[in-house]
Amino acid sequence: MPKTLRVVPIVEGHGEVAAVRTLLERIWIEVVAGDYVDVLSPIRQPKTKLLQEQGLERAVKLAAAKLGQHQAADVPSLILILIDADNDCPAELGPRLVKRARSTTHLGVEVFVAKTEYETWFAGAATSLAEFLESGDAPAPEDPEGQGVGKGWLKDRFRAAKYSETVDQVRLTARMDLDECRTRCPSFGRICTKLEAIVAKK
Repeated sequence: MPKTLRVVPIVEGHGEVAAVRTLLERIWIEVVAGDYVDVLSPIRQPKTKLLQEQGLERAVKLAAAKLGQHQAADVPSLILILIDADNDCPAELGPRLVKRARSTTHLGVEVFVAKTEYETWFAGAATSLAEFLESGDAPAPEDPEGQGVGKGWLKDRFRAAKYSETVDQVRLTARMDLDECRTRCPSFGRICTKLEAIVAKK
């Protein structure tokens, strides 16, 4: 039986809209050893709205409707919400959002909170991104999430004139070492672990 999955991502930023397909395809194929993941068009909703009950409910209902248009009995489906923690505590924000989201639909929903930001995962995989980043005087952080490293750290070291989320986030996602990121960034590891669990159930 092929290891397949159909996903509708809900993300907060334009950069994630561009990058989330690449992220999920790489995790599914390279980490989970799945056969194929069908990532439907992401739904973008600013974090401020996702934190509001009506905004989250609206996004989840739209995602459920998309999955309903692509139903297949032999393909498991998932609504995947990806959001930055910023200054919030992921251990509090994630469970709160997933509880509210799951009360909106009977379909599978998972919430993943990047600590501190999506760009923190690039810091976690920094040694594999040398073509994009200047090494500077300081080595790559061993604990980027604990140190609160994020977009500012990336911008300070970016080789190009300017870091652009919509252009560069997908490029860095395509090149970063997933194992390195998983080792240094527990919030990234949680995505891998959850997708591995989905495969294990098949």
